[in-house]
Amino acid sequence: MAEKIATRQAYGKTLVELGRINENLVVMDADLSKSTMTYEFSQAYPERFFNMGIAEQNMYAAAAGLAVSGKVVCASTFAMFAAGRAFEIIRNSIGYTRANVKICATHAGITVGEDGATHQTFEDLALMRTIPGMTVLNPSDAVSAEKLLMQAVAMNGPVYVRLGRAAVPVCYQESDEIEIGKANLLKDGSDVTIVATGIMVNEALIAAEELKRDGISARVIDMHTIKPIDREIIAKAARETGKIVTAEEHSVIGGLGAAVAEVVVTECPVKMAMIGQKDTFGESGKPSELLEKYGMTAKDIAAAAKSLQD
Repeated sequence: MAEKIATRQAYGKTLVELGRINENLVVMDADLSKSTMTYEFSQAYPERFFNMGIAEQNMYAAAAGLAVSGKVVCASTFAMFAAGRAFEIIRNSIGYTRANVKICATHAGITVGEDGATHQTFEDLALMRTIPGMTVLNPSDAVSAEKLLMQAVAMNGPVYVRLGRAAVPVCYQESDEIEIGKANLLKDGSDVTIVATGIMVNEALIAAEELKRDGISARVIDMHTIKPIDREIIAKAARETGKIVTAEEHSVIGGLGAAVAEVVVTECPVKMAMIGQKDTFGESGKPSELLEKYGMTAKDIAAAAKSLQD
């Protein structure tokens, strides 16, 4: 069984390493450092860590100021408070100015679990990808979180990094190449393509095995970069398999599914199905039970793929 690590844990570990190699890095948090895992950086480099309190809008405005002064900033809070409460500041102070701020938002999606509907963010990818010049990342495991964060900090400009609360299986090896803007083909197939992001990548791989038992060959793609999206791999999959299922722990409105559909409709129109939150709020519960109730499991992905075979 694959080792399970939360992407937020990988974030905390990677921040410490980044702090060692980049003395220009500053980390900020909105009074959630032990949850977002920025606490590890605060202990290693206290002079470069700022707890801004429960004031997310102020934090991102201050992050923009620090970036303009020449710092590289990773500013963290829960995804609901980053993408939701602070959207205007992120749009105007970070996006509009192309400030070198990395918005590293944790506790995204339904797997926040018991925290309930108010904290379960299904809108963040949609909101962040509408901001001009914003790079949007959604790593699937600890290895991809580390590699993508390293690249995000090295590049100049605003980046939104979506991170999760729950531990998830590690899909990648340390030797695997993972590059911003270039999706990863995890499994080849000829009958249908599953384009997944975040925690749904592991579910997609499980679904592909289920489909194989039913004689359906499924291609699995990890679309860890929502923006800029890898148009080439999507168009190729559409041409070669003729059917696409998208899978995301996010609303089916405006997220990965919409982004893939935008490519498909212009490059190679094919039948599609979208797995994700279906225009509803969530509720408090265990992550596994919520994923099942709201139709975001390997079983649901496989069923969607089968429905396209007719």
